[in-house]
Amino acid sequence: MTTECESGLSWVPDACTLPTAEQPLRLAEFDELFAMVEQVDRIGSSRLRLALAGSASLVGAVRDLAERENACCSFFHFTITKPQPGRVLFDIDVPPTQADLLDALARRVASPGVRR
Repeated sequence: MTTECESGLSWVPDACTLPTAEQPLRLAEFDELFAMVEQVDRIGSSRLRLALAGSASLVGAVRDLAERENACCSFFHFTITKPQPGRVLFDIDVPPTQADLLDALARRVASPGVRR
């Protein structure tokens, strides 16, 4: 992975319609979310499941971010499950053609600078 990819922007796909100037802000929002990850599971080549723990408002924050991300990157499919207060399962699905993007997200989640 290149240094630019480590910074988070080189792997953003061309299909993303979020203005380039806003991409670092969105990445920071995802990094905040990734800091709450307790467990990461890769399910096949096209699904990433994140088990998150946080405050009771976590599910609303995850839903809001997922909706805004889906508005600019429609190839994502997000599933949000709230098994108990303060806990969220966040599934990120992509088409097989975007598996590299899911790989980059998984590396981002595992990055020492992101995870607590």
